Amino acid sequence: MISWGIIGCGNVTELKSGPAFNKVAQSTLHAVMRRDAAKAADYAARHQVPFWYSDAAQLINDPAVNAVYIATPPKFHEEYAIAALEKGKAVYVEKPVAVSVAACKRMADAVKANNGKLVVAHYRRGLPMFLTIKELVETGAVGKIKNIRLTMFQTHRPDIVATGVFNWRVDPAFAGAGYFYDLAPHQLDIIQFIFGEALRMAGVAAHQTDFYAAEDAVSGIMQLPNNILFQGDWNFSMPEIMKEDSCLIIGEKGYLKFPFFGTELRIVTEAGADLMSFEHPQNIQHPMITNVVDYFLGRGENPCSIEEAMKSMEVMERFAHGR
Repeated sequence: MISWGIIGCGNVTELKSGPAFNKVAQSTLHAVMRRDAAKAADYAARHQVPFWYSDAAQLINDPAVNAVYIATPPKFHEEYAIAALEKGKAVYVEKPVAVSVAACKRMADAVKANNGKLVVAHYRRGLPMFLTIKELVETGAVGKIKNIRLTMFQTHRPDIVATGVFNWRVDPAFAGAGYFYDLAPHQLDIIQFIFGEALRMAGVAAHQTDFYAAEDAVSGIMQLPNNILFQGDWNFSMPEIMKEDSCLIIGEKGYLKFPFFGTELRIVTEAGADLMSFEHPQNIQHPMITNVVDYFLGRGENPCSIEEAMKSMEVMERFAHGR
């Protein structure tokens, strides 16, 4: 049985992930932690969680917890993941996995040093829509792939992102960068999950407004295996009428078009066009958590290792920081 403890029971855990820990076979949510004790107690009461803490060390040291889900701002991922691994706990950590590639490497070293298990929550890997896209690419539905074009244009407060009183997502000290580091991991992970890790990459970032300290515009290019060229543009200072979330996978016979934060996939070839609609699970991380539990129980492979997540972190760091 996997007995979970959650460190950081904030918005992301309310529906996307938290309830799923009690829906997967041989998995139960035993305890939650939040620095605000009243909010931790409230979460535990509303979700019928037996125990709550206001100190992460107490949760990690709880002998009934054998797996820790880290859902704090990225600044704290490294510290809590390494602490849990050193106590022999399995770890499931939110994306972005850390604030830097260097932090990722230290986490990877801790996994090896403690013979531990760590999975990164790139949960779109488990969703039917993205598995269908992967299958269509692999079976040649639009022929040999040549180019990928990604556009993410949002306002300075994207409605696809939950924000509280303190918007840590645009504070580089807490998030590593701005909204780019919050949303691009989903996109860049899926691209490399389907096509393989980037062979070459370059990018630039800019401050086009003064809404916050982090960058608000990022552009990047990658060369992927099989001479596939990727171009991505992210801008978080657009007016409402310019909002766009689209990805084009362009092949020699047609293209696939879809949003990363939507549910419709368009397939266009010379033979015509087809539109596929998908419905994400109520708890969108449920399929991924099922795979995580299987891995922790020794029944399956790691659905997203720290080394795989580091590849997306390397691309993000190059695009946003030029290093």
